[in-house]
Parts: sequence; C-alpha cells; structure tokens
Amino acid sequence: MALWTPHSWQHFPAQQQPVYGDAAELEASLARLRRLPPLVVPEEIRRLRGLLAEAALGRRFLLQGGDCAEAFKDCTSEAIEGKLRVLLQMSVALTHGGRKPVVRVGRIAGQFAKPRSKPTERVGDQELPSYRGDLINGLEPSAATRRADPARLQEAYFHASATLNHLRALSAGGFADLHHPERWELPGGTGEVPAYRRTLDQVRESLDFLEALGGVQRDALERIDFFTSHEALLLPYEEALTRWVAEDSTYYNLGAHTLWVGERTRQLDGAHIEYLRGIRNPIGVKVGPSATPEHLVALLDCLDPGREPGRVTLISRFGATRIQAALPPLLAAVQRTDHPVLWSCDPMHGNGTESASGYKTRDFGAILAELRQAFELHRAHGSHLGGVHIELTGEAVTECTGGTEGLSEADLARAYETGCDPRLNGTQSLEMAFLIAEMMRG
Repeated sequence: MALWTPHSWQHFPAQQQPVYGDAAELEASLARLRRLPPLVVPEEIRRLRGLLAEAALGRRFLLQGGDCAEAFKDCTSEAIEGKLRVLLQMSVALTHGGRKPVVRVGRIAGQFAKPRSKPTERVGDQELPSYRGDLINGLEPSAATRRADPARLQEAYFHASATLNHLRALSAGGFADLHHPERWELPGGTGEVPAYRRTLDQVRESLDFLEALGGVQRDALERIDFFTSHEALLLPYEEALTRWVAEDSTYYNLGAHTLWVGERTRQLDGAHIEYLRGIRNPIGVKVGPSATPEHLVALLDCLDPGREPGRVTLISRFGATRIQAALPPLLAAVQRTDHPVLWSCDPMHGNGTESASGYKTRDFGAILAELRQAFELHRAHGSHLGGVHIELTGEAVTECTGGTEGLSEADLARAYETGCDPRLNGTQSLEMAFLIAEMMRG
C-alpha cells in the first residue's frame, strides 16, 4: 500500500466536497486552523479505543447520539445541556435495564457537515446550492448564504471548542452525578416516561446500599466519560486538525475522539477511506444497502490491517424492510475474517419518509422494528450487537411520528426545527432506551 500522509487523500477522487470560489481564501482559513490548539488529546482517544474494544466483546454498550447536523445558532448552554441530559438519561436506562456499562459518544462538537443526494435544490423559483451544513454554507435560501464560505471552517472550530468546553465543565462539575439524576429532567419531556422515575428510585437505593458497604467511591459516580464524534466529510477541514503525536509516532485527528465515514463516501479508491486509514482514532463505517460482503471485507483490510480491537465500528443502516435480507451476508463475511469489529445499528437513516405536507420524517415504530430485527439477527448468526447510533435532541421537537406521545403527521409542523434530517425528541429517545435495554437482555 502506498505511503500515507495527512494530505495523500488529495490524490484520490473525493465525493461530497464543495467548490470554493477563492482558493487563496480557503488556504488562509486552513492555515489558521493548522495553528490552533487541538480540541481533544490522544489520551482521551486511547481511552475510548479501549472502551470500544470492550463493547465489541460484549462487556459494554455503545450509545452514540446527537443532532443530524449541529447549527452554529444552537451553540447555547441550554441546547448543549439538553443533549447531554438526554444521553445521560438514556445511559441510565440502558445500564440499569441492560446490565452493562455504557460508552457515551455524542454527535456533537463537530457535526457541522452533511452529505447531500444532489448538489442543488429547488427553493421556490430559485435553483440553489444544497445546504451542506454550517461548516460549509448557510440554511437561508439565498445565493449569497448558500455559497461555500471558507470562513466557516474557523467558525466551526470555535463553535466546537465552545461546545466541548461546556461539556467538560458540566462533566467535571457534577452535572452527571448519579446521586442527583433528577437534575437531568427535561422541560416538558421525560415525565411522560414513567419507567424513568422508577429507575431513578432504584438507582438511588442501589447507590445508598453500595456506599453503606464501602463498595463504591462517591467521587467515581460524580463524573463520567463523554466522547465526541462527527462524520469525516469535509476533508480539508479534517486534514487541518490532523496532528503528529510523537509519543505514539503516528497521526491523530484531534478535532474529535472518533470519526465515521458515511454510506456515500466509503469508496475503496476514494479520498475519505484514504484519509481515514492513516489516522489513529477509532473509525466508524456506515454500512447500508449498497454494501457487499466483498466490499466490506476489503474496507476492513484497508482500515484495520493490524486487526486492532476498538479500531473499527460497523454501523448498519438498512431500514426496517431491508435488514432481514441485507445484514446476514455481511455478518457472515465479517465472521470469516479475524477483524475484531464492534457492530452498532443506526435505525434512523433507512427509515426516512415524507409526509403528505412535505416534511421529512421517521416513524418511531419503524425505528424500533429495525433495532429489534438487528438484535435478533445478530443472535441468530452468532454475532453481537454492541451499540446504537441515533439522531436525537433533548428538545421537545415534533420531527418523528409515533412513541408514547402519539405524534402524528399533523403534529410535525408544531415544532419542526431540524435543518436536515428529523430527530427523536427527549421523550422518544428515553422511551427508545428502555426498549433497547429489553432487547439487550434478550
């Protein structure tokens, strides 16, 4: 295999990359990014790799979730706290019900770009460049806003830095203290899930008992591990955040703890796989309907030639009606190799529909059906589903139908706020966590 460098991807065809009008302006922005401090440190990345290796062995469970695409305007204390709250609530439900510690990874502090199916879209009587996320252009439907703007690369860095700073402060400051999980209540949300209150009471009783026996240190329950992730999509941005770490004699992307490659950009001869194969971070691979057994095995050989535990997470995303036929051949192909992968399930992206009124939406029942089938298929084929990957928010949005709230298509317009794909709200997310916990127990 050819020599890898942080910029060797430039010699490969790159999908989903915007066209910038001013090359000098782009280079100036990238040069500034290269001089800025890293957002995460290698020690944290190594810690995550170890936890993911344990999840692959069935000792932990990966919960990866957050916005479809973060917006700069949502970089507020309320929004950040809301996302962390719902992930903490879900992790309590999963740990208590599934009887396994949870690895928490947010789609946060960097998930500012999204692939698009078409380069342009029709808005009214205008044909405009598609919105590709705040890292690249703006959502407002105007020619000026939809221009690919190099200044947004630095904006993304500073918004990610502010988000991560607040997450670290919350984690270190007792926000996640298991002695006070009632602080995680979401306005107008989780009171709708009665099982959550019962679980909190049981958790509190268990902690009191363990502490009375001297079996648990109080400070160990006041802090959590929380990691960040995003799709490695805009390659110039990712390259600028790639740094040589002398201690390990290798390169890390220090813009996030882990990154993933999407269904549209995982070509074996493409720039995204070329870039990802050379960095030391754990890597996720979205595996959808276009994946073949041969392609998947070749990807694993490329991304993980050393067969290192915790290196690769395979994230299946087929849809409730396609998973039965699509997943088993891939499970069999991976089992014939010696790659120690972690399997996760993204039940969101294969279950998108469009309402009669034109809103993109997803149905809670279809999401649940794909998850249930994923657990069953892994068990039936001697494999192990060790995680879930969900687009969610802590806010009381109405973007996905179904759940205990009984949201219908008529409710979508009431609080439809996403600029890209629909997300589960706080109540739906927590309800889903309890259902996943049941599936984990078999």
